[in-house]
Amino acid sequence: MQITIELPEDIAVGLESRWKDLSRVALESLALEAYRSRVLTAAQLRRLLVFESRMQVDAFLKEHEVFDYSAADFEQDRETLRELRMREARS
Repeated sequence: MQITIELPEDIAVGLESRWKDLSRVALESLALEAYRSRVLTAAQLRRLLVFESRMQVDAFLKEHEVFDYSAADFEQDRETLRELRMREARS
C-alpha cells in the first residue's frame, strides 16, 4: 500500500531542511506510534522498517525513548534473579 500526504510547499521545504528523507521520517513516526499503541509487534516493526535484526529494532526504540518493559517483566526478572541467587548459595 502506498500513502500520499499533501503538504503546503513552504511547510515541506521547512521539514526537508530538517529531515532530508521526509518519507522515511513519516514512516518511522507512523511505525513508532503504532508500536506504542500496541497495533504493531516488534516483529512487524522490524519488517515495516526493513531492519535486519531485533537488535536494530531495540536500538531504534531506544533512540526514540520507547521502552517496552512492563511490571510483569520486572517481576519475572526479579524471580529469575532470586532463583539464581538461591542456586549460587547452594553451590
